[in-house]
Amino acid sequence: MTEPQIILVDKQDHEQGSIGKLAAHQQGLLHRAYSIFIIRKTQTGYETLLQKRAQGKYHSGGLWTNSCCSHPSPGGELLTQARQRLFEEFGLDVALVDVGQFIYRADLDNQLIEHELDHVLVGMDPGTPPKPNPEEIMDWRWCRLDTLAIELETHANHYTAWISSALAWVQRYVEHI
Repeated sequence: MTEPQIILVDKQDHEQGSIGKLAAHQQGLLHRAYSIFIIRKTQTGYETLLQKRAQGKYHSGGLWTNSCCSHPSPGGELLTQARQRLFEEFGLDVALVDVGQFIYRADLDNQLIEHELDHVLVGMDPGTPPKPNPEEIMDWRWCRLDTLAIELETHANHYTAWISSALAWVQRYVEHI
């Protein structure tokens, strides 16, 4: 099976070519990614759907993170591919909006390096129960945004490297809806 290709970018998100996903993470090359947050409004504030990554993931297995994250493939449209990936992982079909982006670099387990220009995508809870793919997700839960921010400060080692930076964009977004 051929390794999936991901998009290399510069700091302004201009495409610079493509490379195999594993090679990009071994070399720490800057590439395009997205982090999806499915949110819902409750009487006590906004909540987001979190997933605990399956142990078999190539990095960050067993850690809590946002609803879905991945890398768009060359030649495709980011929001379309992200929506499809969300359906593959959680069985949810949700319209998404791009609320911001950030660049981060983190040394991960398995001697891999995340160096991503990460688009933060938000969608509203469709009201249907999630159907998590067990190959991708070992657990899931709804969590208030303010509670998640506290957990990220007190138990950062239980979460993926990117979720804290992405959450800041989600918090700004919900202030305006």
